[in-house]
Amino acid sequence: MNHDDAPFEIHVHGDVKLRPDVGFDALQDALKPLWKYAGARSLADGAASLYEDEPGIRFEPAEHLLQMCWTLAGDEDFRQQLDDMCMNLNELSAAGASVEVTFYDAEYDEEDEDAGRESRDDFLLLFVGPTPQAIMQAQRDLLVEDVVALMERHFDGAELGGVVGEIDKLFSDRFDALVDSLQIGKPPRGAGGGTPGHGGGRRPRHLH
Repeated sequence: MNHDDAPFEIHVHGDVKLRPDVGFDALQDALKPLWKYAGARSLADGAASLYEDEPGIRFEPAEHLLQMCWTLAGDEDFRQQLDDMCMNLNELSAAGASVEVTFYDAEYDEEDEDAGRESRDDFLLLFVGPTPQAIMQAQRDLLVEDVVALMERHFDGAELGGVVGEIDKLFSDRFDALVDSLQIGKPPRGAGGGTPGHGGGRRPRHLH
């Protein structure tokens, strides 16, 4: 697939703990939506990022870990590939994990910024995991981390137990509702809470 004139540079970033029995072939098949979209014939062929300073897509067999810090050129239709990837990784993962995806407007430049024009940048936060519980645990842990980091500017960490308890209650209620709705056999589509964000300044690229 040719993306030479693609409107976005898309950055995929996250670490996913895999089951001990997962090998390279299974991972290559699970990530096929990504490398095939990039025009590659295999994961090895498509694992390199557009940027040399990014490690790309890496499999660490000794740690049973998938590491992604990978940029490619693409369009809005890449979102479907993300849905497929998340569903596939749910089957291979050993624990819940988050995956950040940032769409950078490739046509946006300094002149647009100086003129006050808004970019088409967007940001998605996706979650994968072997079970709905694992996905919710990853969502909960990330939310607690963000909330505590924000509130520790004003309060001592020891004072925030009640806040963490309320977050736990919210997720407990959500899981109970999931069970009650009989959707326990249908994990969230990898996307736990897509958090889109347009404008308001560009997200910095991950630095390594």
